[in-house]
Amino acid sequence: MFKKVLIANRGEIARRIIRTCDKLGIETVAVYSEADANSLHVKEATESFCIGKPPVAQSYLNIDAILDVAKQTGADAVHPGYGLLSENAAFAKRVEEAGLTFIGPKSDVIQSMGSKLEARKTMQQAGVPIVQGVNEPIADTDEAAKVAEEIGYPVMLKASAGGGGIGMQLVSNEEELRKAFEGNQKRAQSFFGDGTMFIEKFIAEPHHVEVQVLADTHGNVVPVYERECSIQRRNQKVVEEAPSPFISEETRTKMLDAAVNAAKHIGYTNAGTIEFLVDRDQNFYFLEMNTRLQVEHPVTEEITGLDLVEQQLKVANGEKLDFTREDIKKKGHAIEVRIYAEHPVTFFPSPGKITKLVLPEGEGIRHEIAVETGSDVTPFYDPMIGKLVVFGATREEACAKLADALRNYVVEGIQTNIPMLLETVTHEQFLSGITTTKFVEEYYLPKASTVGK
Repeated sequence: MFKKVLIANRGEIARRIIRTCDKLGIETVAVYSEADANSLHVKEATESFCIGKPPVAQSYLNIDAILDVAKQTGADAVHPGYGLLSENAAFAKRVEEAGLTFIGPKSDVIQSMGSKLEARKTMQQAGVPIVQGVNEPIADTDEAAKVAEEIGYPVMLKASAGGGGIGMQLVSNEEELRKAFEGNQKRAQSFFGDGTMFIEKFIAEPHHVEVQVLADTHGNVVPVYERECSIQRRNQKVVEEAPSPFISEETRTKMLDAAVNAAKHIGYTNAGTIEFLVDRDQNFYFLEMNTRLQVEHPVTEEITGLDLVEQQLKVANGEKLDFTREDIKKKGHAIEVRIYAEHPVTFFPSPGKITKLVLPEGEGIRHEIAVETGSDVTPFYDPMIGKLVVFGATREEACAKLADALRNYVVEGIQTNIPMLLETVTHEQFLSGITTTKFVEEYYLPKASTVGK
């Protein structure tokens, strides 16, 4: 096993990786920006090194600085966490070229899944269902209008290199499309350095369901059930649960099979996630592949008993998975909510100092958190400060436990989305288990003016 792992990340995911490394007797190296000098992951790692000023381009995205620290400390592996450089093929390649182990898939696999257009083609070759659309870049608004007319409105305009909803927009007619095309193209170019656009047919009342896979370097691919991630704001997930309360056992089996076929087709190794859109009739379609650990991985851990970070480390170390698909049994129900430092209605970030933090405790309650009382939430990074995860024997028990925990979750000094989360997880539509990706727009925002009062 590795002796020392550098964690090229920050916040709660860095702490999560440190925890598993500590369990396995692996030393850890934290990197941090000047803004994160007093952060918990900096205090908890075996060694910690400042790599630059607060902006991510000058610190957490500075590949040279990160690799210099790896060399200086004698680290033998790099864990990218999620976000930041986790799906950066160039970073993975630099790690490989430095003679270090990248704890994730090979750089060429990351590259192949980094383009949504290339991923569509690859999944089609693997026999995985894809949404009706185009597999080639769209050059301009005239071509976009022609393609959309052929597919039939409404359509989704998407950035090939996009993520987090950036460069993506639902359009219902040609006028909307022409207004949206260039703006989204420019936005994608600004965020990702790639303005390539394409179009897919819009799926009505979609559910967002993803399958966790683990794959070793010996050809074994094991699906670790699925997660329902349909409740989103601005195309970003805020509530995730496992297993999905929507799909049938027949659909579940087909989705797990499709995910295994996808991973095998591209020669995938380590932990990854195949994401699907599922329509009202439980037809499912490939959405994208995340070639990394997911923010919502704890719910899978809760229902299976697996430590996914530990599995990542073992696979990266060349070990075989010591279980099969049949060995993995799901038990109970887990739900995760993301706690953001943001206004609960506008979703605008709310940086500042946390003057008081009280976390609810009890059986089946888990916290993955980046802050403590006295912590500063800066404006430089994603405003997620932590995750609250609950486990229950049934979904009903998990829902009740989650609502109670949110009522007892105290954060003072900044605004958070806790009122929005509590309103969501106590809503009859959520409790019914049938929530689409339009939940926030249809059920939350219309009454949002009363939230928190």
